Amino acid sequence: MSNKLIDKLNQGPVICAEGFLFEIERRGYLSAGEFVPTVALDRPDVLEALHRDFQHAGSDIVQAFTYNVHREKVRVAGKEHLLEKLNRAALQIARKVTNISLDQPKPNLMAGNISNSNIWNENDKKVQLEVEKMFSEMAQWAVDEKADIMIGETFYYAEEAFKALEIIKKTNLPAVITIAPMGENKMRDNWSIVDTCKELEQRGADVVGMNCFRGPNTMKQFVLEIRKAVKCHVAALPVPYRTNIKHQTFFNLPDRSNECGCESPHGRTFPTALDPLYCNRYEIAKFSKEVYDKGINYLGVCCGASPALIREVAHAVGLRVSGSKYKENMKNHFMYGDNQRIPKHIKEYGDLA
Repeated sequence: MSNKLIDKLNQGPVICAEGFLFEIERRGYLSAGEFVPTVALDRPDVLEALHRDFQHAGSDIVQAFTYNVHREKVRVAGKEHLLEKLNRAALQIARKVTNISLDQPKPNLMAGNISNSNIWNENDKKVQLEVEKMFSEMAQWAVDEKADIMIGETFYYAEEAFKALEIIKKTNLPAVITIAPMGENKMRDNWSIVDTCKELEQRGADVVGMNCFRGPNTMKQFVLEIRKAVKCHVAALPVPYRTNIKHQTFFNLPDRSNECGCESPHGRTFPTALDPLYCNRYEIAKFSKEVYDKGINYLGVCCGASPALIREVAHAVGLRVSGSKYKENMKNHFMYGDNQRIPKHIKEYGDLA
């Protein structure tokens, strides 16, 4: 059986747009904090449109929006009765968009998705079995809906990532496993970041790496270490926020307090007051180019991603995509451009504007 994902990665960069959770919330169709995406049933047109926007921006993978649509998360939100319907609807929308894109030079791949359970406990076998059942049903629905690959993501327990991989391997689909260590720079069960990825490779993952929680500044060092330690392909999908040495993740990232005129009522910037800490597109492009030049071919952006940022990732690694038609063109700006039709007195006013 041909591994289409590896074939693509062997040929060059593969872009994967993640970050649906934050972007759908920004568009007004998801409740922040609870973060249970019912949009696949409530407004399938909205979800389909975002998928299309991400493909237009250069994503090679149509990742089904089933993040947080596992039994435990929907149970907390009182929506367990919608579990299978939500999963299948999200998978079917992703499949639809993938099929629409088949005439492109680089045909898209549709990805099923399982993620951190939020209940994994390294000391509780009963809980581990419950997580295994959750992962298994989601993987089966993905197979039923004809996923091309499976993504297991945002694991902060190494053993939970291993369990996700075990379940995915049973589907015989290519496996991408990305981890998301918290601010202590290790997994919650004391595995090191690099050793976790080495073990994932040994257990048969096709792609290993990191996603979410960390911005470019605090992810780069670790993904480059992973690249040196493994032979398989490596993934790097940061959040577009300015994390730093003191604040490794976006969970406790402080605002620029001297400029904040209205603090978040939650007592922290995460998740609804991160706006002033957002990376610009050039920071995302710089990160993508730097890690790509070191041999990391599976690239993207996680929570906080927008189509514009995904396009910057594509451009940074030398790709021209449908959205390239609308890349910035500052030469025609009414005040800062250099078009000969722009009046001199308008250009001269630019520094005072």
